[in-house]
Amino acid sequence: MTHRIAAASLTALALALAAPTTPVLADNHSAASAGQQATADLSSLVAQVKIPYEEFQLDNGLTVIVHEDRKAPVVGVAVWYNVGSKDEPEGKTGFAHLFEHLMFNGSENAPQDYFQYLAEMGATDYNGTTNFDRTNYFQTVPRPALERALWLESDRMGYLLGAVTQEKLDNQRGVVQNEKRQGDNQPGGLVFYEILKTLFPEGHPYHHSVIGSMADLDAASMEDVRKWFTDKYGPNNATLVMAGDVSAAEARVLAEKYFGGIKRGPVNSPAAAEVPTLKENVRKVMRDQVAATTITRYWPAPGITDAELTALNVGAAILGGLASSRLDEVLVRDEQLAVSVSANSSNFQRVGLLSVSATAKPGVDIAVLEERLNALVTKFIAEGPTEDEVRRAATSGLARTIRGLEQVGGFGGKAVTLANGEVLAGDASFYATQLDRLAKVTPADVRQAMARWMNRPAFTLVLEPGERDANYEEAASVGAASANASERDRSAETLTVTLERPKPPISTIAELDFPDIERATLVNGMKVTYAGRTAVPATYVAMSFNAGSAADPSGKAGLESLTMDLFTEGTASLTGQQIAEASERLGVSINANGDDDRSTFTMSALSANLAPSLELMRQIMREPAFKPEDLERVRTQAVTRIRQTMKSPQGIAQRTLTAELFGPQSPYGEVSTVASVSAITRDDLVAFKDTWIRPDNGEVFVISDRPLSEIVEALNGAFGDWRAPQTAKGSKRFDTAAAAKGQRIILVNRPNSPQSIIFGAQITPLDAGEPEFVAFNSANNSLGGNFLARLNMNLRETKGWSYGVRGGTQARENAVIYGISGGVQADRTGDSLAEMIRETTEFLTTKGVTPEELERTIASEVGALPGRFETSPAVLNAMQSNALFGRPDDYQEKLAGMYRTQTRESLDAVARAALDVDDFVWVVVGDGEKVRPQLEGLGLPIEQREMEAGE
Repeated sequence: MTHRIAAASLTALALALAAPTTPVLADNHSAASAGQQATADLSSLVAQVKIPYEEFQLDNGLTVIVHEDRKAPVVGVAVWYNVGSKDEPEGKTGFAHLFEHLMFNGSENAPQDYFQYLAEMGATDYNGTTNFDRTNYFQTVPRPALERALWLESDRMGYLLGAVTQEKLDNQRGVVQNEKRQGDNQPGGLVFYEILKTLFPEGHPYHHSVIGSMADLDAASMEDVRKWFTDKYGPNNATLVMAGDVSAAEARVLAEKYFGGIKRGPVNSPAAAEVPTLKENVRKVMRDQVAATTITRYWPAPGITDAELTALNVGAAILGGLASSRLDEVLVRDEQLAVSVSANSSNFQRVGLLSVSATAKPGVDIAVLEERLNALVTKFIAEGPTEDEVRRAATSGLARTIRGLEQVGGFGGKAVTLANGEVLAGDASFYATQLDRLAKVTPADVRQAMARWMNRPAFTLVLEPGERDANYEEAASVGAASANASERDRSAETLTVTLERPKPPISTIAELDFPDIERATLVNGMKVTYAGRTAVPATYVAMSFNAGSAADPSGKAGLESLTMDLFTEGTASLTGQQIAEASERLGVSINANGDDDRSTFTMSALSANLAPSLELMRQIMREPAFKPEDLERVRTQAVTRIRQTMKSPQGIAQRTLTAELFGPQSPYGEVSTVASVSAITRDDLVAFKDTWIRPDNGEVFVISDRPLSEIVEALNGAFGDWRAPQTAKGSKRFDTAAAAKGQRIILVNRPNSPQSIIFGAQITPLDAGEPEFVAFNSANNSLGGNFLARLNMNLRETKGWSYGVRGGTQARENAVIYGISGGVQADRTGDSLAEMIRETTEFLTTKGVTPEELERTIASEVGALPGRFETSPAVLNAMQSNALFGRPDDYQEKLAGMYRTQTRESLDAVARAALDVDDFVWVVVGDGEKVRPQLEGLGLPIEQREMEAGE
């Protein structure tokens, strides 16, 4: 066995990073100079950013990495395989991703869908993904379920093929093809294919997309699949990471127990790939259902181990990634040629992708925008960034890293960080190399790297509004005689077990220890709800106001959203650009947004910079400028977003159903339109602020490693003298809502759609603050609440007509709706809606919750509690929900007891009291010519509409 240890303290690193700096804003509430801020030496800061881990190898070649983190009784388990789409031979594109799906469909000793076993464990943050370079599986499990998780992962690594049947292959082929349709169906959904095809020549490993072609998926045979597994998924081609409530000594014993007996296989040598250079500039125009024209330039770039990559990442952030970016400042704020801009550096193992993009403001000549975009890029390449820009990019990135590493698993926690370095760079501590490069990067490095790669020929793609002029690829099964090819007959499947491996028991349950809640009152009367957490030296503050979109005046839907957007666009003494720069120097994120019921300002800050961060938040909240020029700019952005939503299939369905359910007289029912947003004046913004964003209408929620007394002192320093205006605060009326008429279909015609979106919903009598709400959601785990629910298992895992269907509650303060939604292949729209209605009807009448479903739900809900509240943002959200719905402080800790007392009878009763299929309004967004004949056989009245014009 090989052995390697690296150890240091994450808390120590974060404390060093948060070392006090000269405040960017003065303590006397006046703006500091927009000049440079003194900052700590980046090298000394990032040198301490370590994730302690121990690494060893089993005799069969499996690499095991262990990180111990005892803050919560959970362990993030990740298995990464050294195989991705770049390793696929010609004619077998999409195989890596298809196999990722198959490996969730059961193994020899765990023959059911893997999500069933994950639910039994109480797993959270679980999934599997495939990209160009690797395939990974991950889940966060309660500590008592760690052995069960390792048993499950090892069974699919060593004992899978006996459970792979032709029926499973056919079914998952259909599921993947619907996943491809779902992506293709989005506005601009065919663009990425064009990018890969143009930048990477025929035969290049990155020439084809991860999801592959319909034709290659159609052609995948059982022989192909079996060979792919034996060639690519051996233990010596994999890395296992355990991060969390486990020691290296414990992990070594468990890894050997469950993985040690698996035989070695071939090792996949990742496909070599040079970074190509275009012979000359290439330009292409595409059309699709987009709201505005976007121009993007692309360049091939180096892979993740290249020493220049850090400089390219920093350069892209400064050019178009940061809120203060060069492109934002000039094209969006100053010259107002664009409604949005971006610059990205996407990093893969062998190659990368650099891009700059701008979406034109309506009425702007695209040639003028393109010329200006090119000039700014050329200028940046020639001159490079300033030292301040480099430091701001580094500081804001490091602050995000600190906050993200509070999580052990999921998509971006510690387990992923270690696995990514090991598999793609051959070094689990590669993140430290990247941070060291970040600490040392100079403006000259950035300028040289950008010049080297962005002075090469580029691919310019213009995506403009219009009828789609590129054809999506369809599967051979659609319209063919074998139209039922993806339907799975489980009774016909025969499994072979080569070695019996009983699943280990879960003998104990990890209980949730929700942080103790403390309370205080600011000198201005605002209530503070506080929870202490010391995992990272960060402070999260949410100032929540009883407003939300439900506070919009009649005829001015969108006012709350527009007002919240403008708070961060300028104060009495700071421009929007200066706010962005100050935030980046401090490593703080301050956001202003809202939902239906509340308007909230949220701050994520390094605790050592708490005072200046709160001072910046104070100016944003209390002194917004609402300048007319900013209003017009932000209004244009909002109108463009509305127009884009009106072209997205999901957006169309949501807008249509919301208005139908609640009615235009309800505060929840009026959706924003181009006309309503265009009618808003500056006086409306000021009136909204004075009526709703005021201390007598809000409350404060805080998560911090600092004690409550220190938090209150800091909050009083920024907000203690804030007083409500003399005018009365706002009130909302909910007595005007009329019940929507159900048992009908609204078909919105969206031509040339390979998928149809089905969205059905009703308003329920549920109250999100009452125990019945918890019981209903448990009951819904049988119908639509998760992957294993009947709707999804039927339409995805049995019939293969959808990438996924869900049903769930949407809780508002004064209403709870239940909705069912999913995308289905266009030729199965009528059949899919019929199945949704049948499944729901049977669940509410003759086929209620089964004993197996009840047992699984209780185990899943109880076991998942520690993982659900692992991070500070999760706890902060829970505290706000408790306040919104009138729940007690210990609500989360009472949930386990509530779940354990549930019975089949109690769950059936609450579901049947809440839902009635006859009350559902169904919205279908799809190609009317193809879809309407399918819907007419359902016996429901159909109202067909055309897409909104966007005016």
